[in-house]
Amino acid sequence: MLLEIAQYGNPVLKEKCRPVEHFDDGLKALAENMLETMYAAEGIGLAAPQVSIPIQLVVIDIPEEEESVTWLKVNGEDKELSDIMPLMFANPVLEPYGPMHPFHEGCLSVLKIRASVVRPDFVKATVLLIDGREVTIDCNGLLARCLQHECDHLNGILFVERVSSAQKITLRNKLKRLATGY
Repeated sequence: MLLEIAQYGNPVLKEKCRPVEHFDDGLKALAENMLETMYAAEGIGLAAPQVSIPIQLVVIDIPEEEESVTWLKVNGEDKELSDIMPLMFANPVLEPYGPMHPFHEGCLSVLKIRASVVRPDFVKATVLLIDGREVTIDCNGLLARCLQHECDHLNGILFVERVSSAQKITLRNKLKRLATGY
């Protein structure tokens, strides 16, 4: 079932989300609906607050491309991206690390805006999978970037808040228009 994606200006996007407490069929159904919604919108990640549900739940599906991820370990074991996609998880704890680099990001809740965001290249994430199992994911590339971006949503932070001061000035009018139209 397709869900409505909350747009910039919707107060739910600014909420700090509560942890998931029950790993049941209802949570799995929500995660599957979020995946379907994300695919329909041609995205690679979606957080529950983006569908107006303020809980710590994220779905990600990164296409396997040569440069998208060059370092991936799950519970300390080397993995291929295809081994873990699509990724559906709750209650993440992130430890970003490594050199910082800019990358143009977009968001299904901030349509028609892309901007450069500087983030660490690597992230170690401890998450609870949709069945409640805890795993640790250590990665770089697009997966590390997506994990950081989607987990920002769980804390009420949008990527446009992480851009440089100069970019904020450039984006100000576009964001005002988006906020009035949500």
